[in-house]
Amino acid sequence: MDDNNIKTQNEPNFTEITYKNNVIKGTLFALIAGTLWGLSGICAQFLFQQKNLTPEWVVCIRLISSGIILLTIAYIKEKNNIFEVFKSKKHVKDLVLFGILGMFGVQYTYFVAINYSNAATATVIQYLGPAIILIYQSLRNKSLPSFVELFAVILSIIGVFILVTHMDINNLVISKQALFWALGAAFALAYYSIKPGNLLNNFSNICVTGWGMLIGGIAFSFIKPIFDISGIFDIYTIGVIIIVIIFGTVIPFSIYVISTKLIGPTKTSLFSTIEPVSSAVFSIFLLNLSFGFMDFLGTAMIISMVVILSVGKKEKKES
Repeated sequence: MDDNNIKTQNEPNFTEITYKNNVIKGTLFALIAGTLWGLSGICAQFLFQQKNLTPEWVVCIRLISSGIILLTIAYIKEKNNIFEVFKSKKHVKDLVLFGILGMFGVQYTYFVAINYSNAATATVIQYLGPAIILIYQSLRNKSLPSFVELFAVILSIIGVFILVTHMDINNLVISKQALFWALGAAFALAYYSIKPGNLLNNFSNICVTGWGMLIGGIAFSFIKPIFDISGIFDIYTIGVIIIVIIFGTVIPFSIYVISTKLIGPTKTSLFSTIEPVSSAVFSIFLLNLSFGFMDFLGTAMIISMVVILSVGKKEKKES
């Protein structure tokens, strides 16, 4: 046999190498995005509980600043195409609803839940969102969920029960306000995930996200002006706010989009479930939060629900 043929057979296929590199890069990006989102919640808790800033102001500055940065990135890539969304009344309506009820809604409810409890608990309960989406889709399609899906939902409900009661039904571990806003964050996350479907079929993810953030932030600034600052505003406050905006919003949102293109939305969402884990770890080491066995058990059950739904869901083509 010719030596050249032997060499060619033994050489790795270029397409195979590219695929493996994409899988590694996509997986790494998804893990980093989830970790940074977990860090963002910890930073928010620090601002609320150590610097006395309000969730309203932090959400406002985060959305407006991040929206401007993401739209700048989108403009560099897409030029004037980022304004195409405003040429259709239906798209404008969907974008406004997504910005106010979706983007602002999920940020505000999540941050208020953190303010009443802690980042780890709020993040974990917010991850009930996929279960809510499953129930909504089942009702809309008038079809029963599969046994595995039903098991995952029941598992998540039991997980929340353990997390907030520690198996003592007469004693809530977190306040009623914290539970209310954390559950609100889960419903807001479900709406946030479903609403922009039509927009994402016509426009890029970074464009839709950027406009949603900017619209949501500007709309709420009429209620809580961005210049109405209260709390302790020092160099540490500024530094943490920058972390929330850049490392907790702009970077994770950007690399999450890249990850979905490299390994698909199902695997990306699966790997990003590291967020509640990272939030718990950061809470323990940075904020000295006490996390007991019941907390770990409840968290594990909720994360298991997300993993089961992600693994069981068939990969679908996304624009």
